Amino acid sequence: MRLFLSAAAINGALAVLLGAFGAHLLKQMITLEMLDVYKTGVQYHFYHTFALLAVGILWSQHPSGILKWSGYLFMAGMAIFSGFLYLLAITGIKALGMIVPIGGITLIAGWICLLVHVWKTRPSN
Repeated sequence: MRLFLSAAAINGALAVLLGAFGAHLLKQMITLEMLDVYKTGVQYHFYHTFALLAVGILWSQHPSGILKWSGYLFMAGMAIFSGFLYLLAITGIKALGMIVPIGGITLIAGWICLLVHVWKTRPSN
């Protein structure tokens, strides 16, 4: 639980920092198209930070192996998906865009694991 909650807190702070960097400094250095790419990375970084937070909270109530996988997949997916979008936007190296879908698939797998956990967990009431 502590791992996922700590990772959510760190990623939340990092997403704010990277969003501010993009809004205030990076927009003067890259094209509008690449700024949109960067913003997409920030958006998904935030969305999945909240997903990771939910995993940590759920873990405190009903820990499970599949929930652990969900957390790990969210962490890896954020790093790959958002990380490579950030790199693509900053460097302009189009080949980096080919790696981004791997992160997207990883994030989808995290959501599927979360769904499986929810359906396998017996209600406490």
